[in-house]
Amino acid sequence: MRRPAFLLAAFAAAVLALAPALADARPGGGSSMGSRGSRTWSAPPSTNTAPGTARQMDRSMTEPSRPGGSYGQTPYNRPPIGQTSPAGGMFSRSPFMAGLLGGLIGTGLGGLLFGHGLFGGFTGFGSFLGFLLQIAIIVLIARFVLNAIRRRQQQPAYAGAGAPGGMARQTQGQGQGYGQGPGDRIGHGPRPNYGGGGAAPAGQPIQIGPADFQAFENALKVVNEAWSRQDERAMRAVATPEMVQFFGNDLADLARRGWRNETRDTVLEKGDLAEAWREGEREFATVAMRFSQIDVTRRVSDGAVVEGDLNRRQTVTELWTFTRSQGGPWMLAAIQQTG
Repeated sequence: MRRPAFLLAAFAAAVLALAPALADARPGGGSSMGSRGSRTWSAPPSTNTAPGTARQMDRSMTEPSRPGGSYGQTPYNRPPIGQTSPAGGMFSRSPFMAGLLGGLIGTGLGGLLFGHGLFGGFTGFGSFLGFLLQIAIIVLIARFVLNAIRRRQQQPAYAGAGAPGGMARQTQGQGQGYGQGPGDRIGHGPRPNYGGGGAAPAGQPIQIGPADFQAFENALKVVNEAWSRQDERAMRAVATPEMVQFFGNDLADLARRGWRNETRDTVLEKGDLAEAWREGEREFATVAMRFSQIDVTRRVSDGAVVEGDLNRRQTVTELWTFTRSQGGPWMLAAIQQTG
């Protein structure tokens, strides 16, 4: 009777390991990644679009002890898109889960070789349905516990974010917005209004104008279009080498599983400026963006949709940080998820 219990736990672990790769297969993988200069490990102020706190970085080449970071270097090599990535990426962030899944595959193959079958411990269709129900319950409980642990781990990094005068300062009514005139629209929706950010905790505040906001919106669309085409060259035109590295790792991880994610018809619904500042010769701007898109993951072998809906738009709210040097073009430097 121990074998069904072992398979139950193993398959539940496999479901937990695979679920994030499917549900968050869009650019960024549903994680927080990249660099924000000296503020990489500080929470950006909250905005009307993203009123909560941002999740701290899951992946960054900027170490906490080296806040300046580097935007022109890639400290490790990545194979071309479509090949296996030895490090980084969505799945490799959980090596324990990866090990469990590898053990599960080996156990299943061993059962087949010795004549017990992959589901040798189950007798009848009713028992199999009960098995699936148990998996669902375990997955829900495990996700609840993992999310609670994650939130608890993030609290010290953003302590005091919600307090008056803390990092999470409201931006409503500060600075200047744009796109207020009648008939000023983006696609089929109203042009988003970027409100001004609060006072910067470090560095020199800078002004952000309509041309800058237009560049941010354009980068959002270019990144998603290039991601769907797996076009790394197009990504380099609007993203830092660090972000291109992470995007490439995630695409390689998807290809290794035989999947391909497509994000189409991206429309920016609303945006707010969280903060904008200068550090030496570099300028930074963090904006909260709520956008909708068609987000589907296909199986490469036959093109079948394994996640998402071709006829249903999904809405996402993220914080994107851009950087530029000496008046050059804005480049995507970080993506953060909202709390």
